[in-house]
Amino acid sequence: MTRPPDLFGAPEAEAPAPPPGPRPLADRLRPRSLDEVVGQPQLVGPEGSITGMLARGSLSSVILWGPPGVGKTTIARLLAEAAGLSFVALSAVFSGVSDLKRAFDEARMRRRNGRGTLLFVDEIHRFNRAQQDGFLPVVEDGTVTLVGATTENPSFALNGALLSRCQVLVLQRLDEAALADLMARAEAEEARTLPLTAEARNSLAGMADGDGRYLLNMVEQLLSLPPGGDPLDPDGLVALLAKRAALYDKDREEHFNLISALHKSLRGSDPDAALYWFARMLTGGEDPRYIARRLLRFASEDVGMADPRALQIALAGWEAYERLGSPEGELALAQVVVHLGTAPKSNALYAGFGAAMRAAKQTGSLMPPPNILNAPTKLMKQLGYGEGYEYDHDAEEGFSGADYWPPGMERQRFYSPTQRGAEAAVAARLAEWDALRKRRR
Repeated sequence: MTRPPDLFGAPEAEAPAPPPGPRPLADRLRPRSLDEVVGQPQLVGPEGSITGMLARGSLSSVILWGPPGVGKTTIARLLAEAAGLSFVALSAVFSGVSDLKRAFDEARMRRRNGRGTLLFVDEIHRFNRAQQDGFLPVVEDGTVTLVGATTENPSFALNGALLSRCQVLVLQRLDEAALADLMARAEAEEARTLPLTAEARNSLAGMADGDGRYLLNMVEQLLSLPPGGDPLDPDGLVALLAKRAALYDKDREEHFNLISALHKSLRGSDPDAALYWFARMLTGGEDPRYIARRLLRFASEDVGMADPRALQIALAGWEAYERLGSPEGELALAQVVVHLGTAPKSNALYAGFGAAMRAAKQTGSLMPPPNILNAPTKLMKQLGYGEGYEYDHDAEEGFSGADYWPPGMERQRFYSPTQRGAEAAVAARLAEWDALRKRRR
C-alpha cells in the first residue's frame, strides 16, 4: 500500500508499521504532544522557550543540551509535528558526510515544494569540526531547521560558527515530581500498582538519577513480577534491580563540574558539602590521586598562611593514601577535606604571589642591590659586592631594616595578610617590622 504522491511528486512507501509483539513501556508512554512532556517547564510550559517560538511562528535552529533520558528526541519529534515540518532524524554515531548530503538534498527538494524540514541530529557533538561546518549554509539559508541533541557542553563540543546560528536550550534532569508522574502514568497504562513500599518508591526514583527512560525500564521489570507478592522494601528493590552508575566522565564536563563544586564548598567552609562532592567523585570512578593534588593546591591557594599546617596535612593525607591505597586510604583524604573545610581561609599568599609574578615580568632584568650580593672573589669585592651588608642577627631586635629591592625600584606590597587564623599574628609582626624600618631608614 502506498501513500498519495508526496511533495517530491513521486509515491513514497508508507512508513513501516511497528514490529509485531509487545512494545517497551517507555515507547508506549512516549508523549503525543509537547504538553505531555514532563520535567521541562522552562521549555514546553506555558512560558517556555519552545512554547513561545511556536506561538510566534518563529522556530529557530536549536541545540538541546541535557543528560540522557530527559526527552531530547521526543521534544524534537513533537516540535516538527507542531510546526508542520517534515521530521528527519540522523545519529552522528552512525551517519557520515554522504548521509548529511542526502538529507540536505532532500530538504532542498521539499523546500522547493513548499514544505520545510526539521533535521534532528542525535549526539551532534560526535561530528568533527569539518562535519559541523557542513550545517552552516543549510541552517543559514533556512533549508533545514536544525535540532541537535547533545549530552556534552556545547561551548566545548560544538564550534562557534554553528553555535552562533543556533539557540542552546538546556534540559534538566527529571526531578522527583516528574519521575513520580512517570511512575503514575506507567501504573495507569498497566492498570496495576508498583509492588513497592512508599520508601522503596522513593528509592526507585533515586536509582533513576533523573533519567526517565531508565526509570521506565526499571518500572517495566517491576510490573512483570507475579502479582500478589509482598511489596518490596528498599533492600529488596536494590537486590532485584541493578543500581544505575552515576553520570561521570573523567575527561568531560562532569569531571570539572564536580571538582569545582568540591573546591568551592571548601572555600565556603562547608565541610559537609565538600565531603559529599568528594564522595561523588570517588563513586564516579575518579582517581583519588587527582583529588589529592587538588586538595594540596587548595591548601596553598585558599588556606595559605591562615593555617600553615594545612599544607602539611594535605601532603600527609596524600602520602597516607599512597601507602594504603583504596579504599582504606580514602579516609585519609576525607580527613584532609574536613580539615581544609574547617580551616580559616586566606588567599593573601595566592594574591601576593600573583602580584609578584606580574611585577617580575614587567621589570625585566633589574639587578639586586650590591650590598646583598656575595663577593667570593677579589674583583667582586672591588666592585662593591656585599659592601654595607647588615647581618640581621647582629642587629637590634634581629631586624636591620635594610633595603633588598633593585636600585631604582620602589618598595612594593605584594603580601597583605588577613586577620584570620594564624595570619593575624603574621600581620602584627609585619606591621612591627614596617614601623622599625621607617625609624631606621
